[in-house]
Amino acid sequence: MDGFGAGSLILFFLLLAVNQVVIKLTNDGIQPVFAASLRSFGAIAVIWLWMRYRGVRVDFQKGTVSAGILVGLIFSAEFVCLFVALDLTTVTRVSVIFYSMPVWMALAAHFLLPGEHLTRVKSLGLALAFGGVAWAIIDRSGLGGEASLIGDMAALGAALGWMGVSLAARVTPIKRLVPEMQMFWQVLVSAPALLITAMFFGPFIRDLQPIHIAGLAFQAVAIASGAFLFWFWLLKRYKASSVASFAFLSPVFGVVMGWMWLGEHVSRSLIGSLVLVAVGIILINRPARTA
Repeated sequence: MDGFGAGSLILFFLLLAVNQVVIKLTNDGIQPVFAASLRSFGAIAVIWLWMRYRGVRVDFQKGTVSAGILVGLIFSAEFVCLFVALDLTTVTRVSVIFYSMPVWMALAAHFLLPGEHLTRVKSLGLALAFGGVAWAIIDRSGLGGEASLIGDMAALGAALGWMGVSLAARVTPIKRLVPEMQMFWQVLVSAPALLITAMFFGPFIRDLQPIHIAGLAFQAVAIASGAFLFWFWLLKRYKASSVASFAFLSPVFGVVMGWMWLGEHVSRSLIGSLVLVAVGIILINRPARTA
């Protein structure tokens, strides 16, 4: 990993942490699931324009349509959970729980992906990170109404949804498509799916202000389109194991952003949970030794 790659990954995970703060602030003006739907609609336009600019064809390749719809529906479930979680609980808690995704991915890969069995070191990392997530959910001390068990469970559901998207992209026919088309499928299906789901979550508008519209635009352009397309580019340029080794930064940055921007309380138990999850992710992504 060269300096450019390391700097890019640090910036990427920092953007993801900032995005959680933006989502929480945007939820004050727009109903969470409706906001997620608008974000996907905006991302459809941005990704389509990017594909046109790069000369990448919108390819509904035979045999990939059902897989594309499946990935899009899992993507929808992920963001229903994430946006609801950020509406009900703090960014700091969501960061610890949601960014435990590599833990669940490692566990699923052990059973479903050839050549990705859990080693002793990875199993230790899995146990540590699992303990950290369980600690964060079980310990309710010092919350003072800032968080809810439902919000924490929604964050866990979002982590499992993220794992589902990543897994489906590797085991279903959609893996034959270029990354841009995979991302296009996700936003294309999720936009209407989230809009329909939003009807069950109350009024679409809460207290809409210009800051909320700006936050929504940031999510659609900078995150749902730009950041993830950049992520796919990084995966093409660098080894997946090297890229994944930076994943522990996600919960760390998330907790720091929630504390710094929103003034959220960071208890000792939450820091303990964060340490366990971060160390677990490092061990899970640690490359195996070669002869």
